[in-house]
Amino acid sequence: MANHSYRATISWRGETRDYDSYAREYRIAVPGKAATRGSADAAFKGDPLLYNPEDLLLISLAACHMLSYLAVCARSGIVVLAYEDAAEGTMAIKDRRMRFTEVTLRPHVTVAPGADLARARAAHEVAHDECFIASSVNFPVRHEATIVR
Repeated sequence: MANHSYRATISWRGETRDYDSYAREYRIAVPGKAATRGSADAAFKGDPLLYNPEDLLLISLAACHMLSYLAVCARSGIVVLAYEDAAEGTMAIKDRRMRFTEVTLRPHVTVAPGADLARARAAHEVAHDECFIASSVNFPVRHEATIVR
């Protein structure tokens, strides 16, 4: 497979005179896409109404798994009708640094009547192996899938 490159810009303006008072809001832009605003997590004095880097990492993992799962199912003839995920990530001190220590994805998948539920469950393992983002992080990404017809 060929290499793929991605570009993004992030910009911030303000003054960092002291930790408690500088603005945490920044602008995120990707060429050809709508720009958005981000912030630090509220725990780090950010705006709780804006996406923070931790949110974006969790969203990236959940979306990558979903897209990989849908591709696996499409290639193997499993018809998926709906997919929802309630992902959770944990950050903690590990090796004297604050970091993500695990993420659990909880996909709830609705498949077409007559679909093989065992094959639909097994497709999550294949999707995990194919997910580019999960392959790029250094912590466990687990999934607790529910499959229904």
